[in-house]
Amino acid sequence: MDLITFLSQSSDLSDVTCTEDFAARWKRARLNKGEQISHQGQSETDEYVVLAGRLVSSICDEKGKEVCVGFYVGPCVVTPNIARTRNGVSLVSIVATTDASLARIDSKKLSGLMITSQPIRDWANAVLRDSLREKGEREWCLAALGGAERLNWFRQTFPGYEAIFTHASIASFLGVTPVTLSRLRARESRGS
Repeated sequence: MDLITFLSQSSDLSDVTCTEDFAARWKRARLNKGEQISHQGQSETDEYVVLAGRLVSSICDEKGKEVCVGFYVGPCVVTPNIARTRNGVSLVSIVATTDASLARIDSKKLSGLMITSQPIRDWANAVLRDSLREKGEREWCLAALGGAERLNWFRQTFPGYEAIFTHASIASFLGVTPVTLSRLRARESRGS
């Protein structure tokens, strides 16, 4: 999908001229499978739209244990910079799990556009609200649900993702081990 088509799907950006001008401010990029757009602990200033392809975001602790915290299937907006950085430093790593096509814009440039354009401000605020809602739902899932219920929540929230992302990433995202996820899936297929 091209960026203008993606942006024009938002009711906030219904003005064609505004949408075309906004889209012209973004830079296009291609990622090969395995390439990162963000590295945990390194400077990060961009906002991203995934136009095609799939990405995963993760956090790695000091012992090297990696935890998946997000999935992106294009076309979509990556979690806003303000929610994945602290003091301009990335809190997550984001890697392409397939070849991908992206659009990116510096977050300060986007903030400037938000100040001067009500439709862009409304669009960006809607993106942030959606991102916060999704993160809140995941936190609720991890705090309130058992393993089988977490898997059901995942399937309802992310239909089809079980077939396109690794089960290790999904297990990590759900706060269970890959073995537990495998057992949950096997138990379900047996109908018990």
